[in-house]
Amino acid sequence: MTRGVWKGPFVHPSLLKKVDKLKDKSRKQPIKTWSRNSTIIPEFVGHSFLIHNGRNFIPITISEEMVGHKLGEFSPTRKFVAHTAADKKAAAESSTGAAPKAAPGAAPKAAPGAAPKAAPGAAPKSAPAATPKGKDDGKK
Repeated sequence: MTRGVWKGPFVHPSLLKKVDKLKDKSRKQPIKTWSRNSTIIPEFVGHSFLIHNGRNFIPITISEEMVGHKLGEFSPTRKFVAHTAADKKAAAESSTGAAPKAAPGAAPKAAPGAAPKAAPGAAPKSAPAATPKGKDDGKK
């Protein structure tokens, strides 16, 4: 459930005090905060924050587009390492244009635009179909 509109956005009170102190200073140093759930308000634009991600502080400078979001959205808590080597290999093959290898024992694929081959043992299309014999045929 979202926060009620009548309450207004949540901003930690100590964060508001720190921003008010830095408004009149010409040299703005970053504000260190653990309050990831504080909403970014228009007074924060232009200020730089050090937002804690659980391990260290991530430096962020607030811009107009960030207003209304939470501070924690700009400080990721998880570090993406990489996919497996097989995924990297497949990506490299697809980017170089090489066709992926078929499974061992699989039938070779036809070239694009080629006519499909008939199944082994099937009658050719040009030959007439055999007529079935009825009860009266050949028995008298």
